Amino acid sequence: MPFDARTRPLTAPQARVLATLLEKSRTVPDSYPLTLNSLLAGCNQKSSRDPVMQLTESEVQQALDDLRQQTLVLEIGGARVARWEHNFTRGVGVPDQSAALLGLLMLRGPQTAGELRINAERWHRFADISSVEAFLDELQSRSDDKGGPLVTLLPRAPGAREPRWAHLLCGPVDASPVQMASASPASRSEEDGALAQRVQALEDEVAALRATVQRLCEQLGVAEH
Repeated sequence: MPFDARTRPLTAPQARVLATLLEKSRTVPDSYPLTLNSLLAGCNQKSSRDPVMQLTESEVQQALDDLRQQTLVLEIGGARVARWEHNFTRGVGVPDQSAALLGLLMLRGPQTAGELRINAERWHRFADISSVEAFLDELQSRSDDKGGPLVTLLPRAPGAREPRWAHLLCGPVDASPVQMASASPASRSEEDGALAQRVQALEDEVAALRATVQRLCEQLGVAEH
């Protein structure tokens, strides 16, 4: 049975955990699948996140347990510590390109097609904005027998050049003008997105180094300090 957000929407922690696994599988493949500690750090990082969250280890573990019941994540047994990977494309029934767009919307909130194309650079390189819009349109027109629409186009906010897209994995979204009034102009958002990408690249590099140290400690049978 396909995933249906209308009958069993994701909670905010579940969406953050799932999207973080999606992100790290593409941006730091050498340290993927993730340990619980690495996943917790990714969920709570301050760059490329809207909103910024402070989940606890128990909240992340609970989200993983719930997502596993929905076959959206898989636990991979390790020598000393369990690791986790997403099963998003198969569990939700979308191609890799759509999974990248949904992951970005879950991590960064509503975005224009142009912002999604820029932010997806390290996830999937879309040829142009039209190709992004084509996948968004497909997600919006998803049939009921496949679980219904997964994204919606929000009304253009005052002062914004383009309307933004939002995901529906956590259920319906508030598309009122007040909710969207704080959206920044596209040009400023693109600049912020480029800066966030550079910060995220550095954080991902540190995460990869930590994962390497952790694996070496496991192999040598010594405690990590």
